Amino acid sequence: MSIVHRASELGRFAGGVLVPTMGYLHPGHVRLVAHAARYLAERRLSGGVIVSVFVNPTQFDEQHDYDRYPRDLERDAAMCFEAGADCVFAPEVDEVYPPDGSVTVPDLPASARLPGLEDTYRPGHFEGVCQVCKRLLELTGAKAAVFGEKDWQQYIVIRDLVEQEGMDVEIVPHPTVREEDGLAMSSRNVHLDERERKMAAALSAALEEARRHRDPAAAEAAGRVVLDAAGVVTEYLAVRDAETLVGPPKPGGAGRVLVAGRLGLTRLIDNSRW
Repeated sequence: MSIVHRASELGRFAGGVLVPTMGYLHPGHVRLVAHAARYLAERRLSGGVIVSVFVNPTQFDEQHDYDRYPRDLERDAAMCFEAGADCVFAPEVDEVYPPDGSVTVPDLPASARLPGLEDTYRPGHFEGVCQVCKRLLELTGAKAAVFGEKDWQQYIVIRDLVEQEGMDVEIVPHPTVREEDGLAMSSRNVHLDERERKMAAALSAALEEARRHRDPAAAEAAGRVVLDAAGVVTEYLAVRDAETLVGPPKPGGAGRVLVAGRLGLTRLIDNSRW
């Protein structure tokens, strides 16, 4: 079990399965790491399970959100190793983004620029996400990477990016891990005060209400009623095709309902099948 800060120190762990995180891990991350360990064993890949811990400055569109993002590497590493990780890769900014400017933003897949979803409310966010994920995959030489479904659009974007860039990497999804009241586990949940924490359960409740309606417009309207009643400032609640995120699903096709809202200074996202 190792904590390394340079890609050159990854050694025998390189070429395995990557679990990219920004740290301050929760039980949902632990499930991702355990899933990566099973995947590594089942596929008999060389290398090991690498958990990257890197708070990426280029994917924050608000400086205060970056500054207040929780950090605790010692705690994170202990959780990773208990879950089956072989190595924690905690690079400094200059390792990921050398000062010579050689790391650029890749061309974004179409799924990163869809009206009404993340790009509308967090302009520039996916430039940072795609840049750092591509870079981490290159640094670790990973043959697979595990992403939680809590950020469904991110999963689709990275899957599309890897295909677009011709990278020999499989993007492996893992179901969202939730609290007892349905709230999706997130590192940002620590910022919620007692009142906001109770309000936050409305996101999963809104998704559940939306699933009761088979007309997309009715589903979106019903979900927003739940959010409004709880006092959540809704950015979007949208029913989309699960694979393309372009428009509602065709009859008989797989759908996804996605939501983003603000509770005070904290922004939360969630999604579910529709």
